[in-house]
Amino acid sequence: MTGDVFTLDHVSVTYGDVLALSDVSMTINRLGVTALIGPSGCGKSTLLRTLNRMNDLVAGAHVEGMVLFDGVDVHAPDRDLVELRRRVGMVFQKPNVFPMSVRDNVAYGPALHGRRDGLDDLVERSLSRAGLWDEVKDDLQRSATALSVGQQQRLVIARCLAVEPEVILMDEPTASLDPVATMAIESLTRSLAQDFTIVLVTHDLRQAERISDRTAFFMAHVHDEKSRHGELVEYGSTEAIFTDPQHPRTREYVHGRR
Repeated sequence: MTGDVFTLDHVSVTYGDVLALSDVSMTINRLGVTALIGPSGCGKSTLLRTLNRMNDLVAGAHVEGMVLFDGVDVHAPDRDLVELRRRVGMVFQKPNVFPMSVRDNVAYGPALHGRRDGLDDLVERSLSRAGLWDEVKDDLQRSATALSVGQQQRLVIARCLAVEPEVILMDEPTASLDPVATMAIESLTRSLAQDFTIVLVTHDLRQAERISDRTAFFMAHVHDEKSRHGELVEYGSTEAIFTDPQHPRTREYVHGRR
């Protein structure tokens, strides 16, 4: 299946009375990596969380406009949130492993969704796909918290893969990692992008340039010292954004910050 997996139509997000993101319209292609870049406070993570309604967990959050996933409004009254978040998984900046064994971390989601058969095979397949199997296969009962930070992040990705998502949202997944672990996650991301849609928030412009297919650049519109909101400035192929940006603010950011 090809085409767009997400369509955002005039999406704005407020937290209480505070506007965080204003009037974003864009589509996100199926498969490949779409990077969201821009300075802090420009709404990248806010946008990411609208895609699987993680903003619902923030008190006072309100979304205007429409977010379509496979052509269906994610805010439709009868939308099954559990199913949405299974299909649209998320990996956070800091690996949030569960205080249980490596095996049980991966098996947790499928078991929660009612799967009982073939869990061991699924655990092996998910860990292998996340590039972690060879490092943990001899002791799957060890505590996940005993793994290195880089291993924990790959375990979180394996846990996400185990529930068979279609989309993986990544919110600065390498921000807390050393260069070696970062390279491992980048290589894994490119590999997964052959079969999954990946939306990546990153402050690392070189990372966006290395591993993404399309890039969206956001900036913060400042009203005063205490008030600002994010807005989409430019969106296109990563090559075009980094070599021939059309908007002056994009050009200044990607050339001045590299």
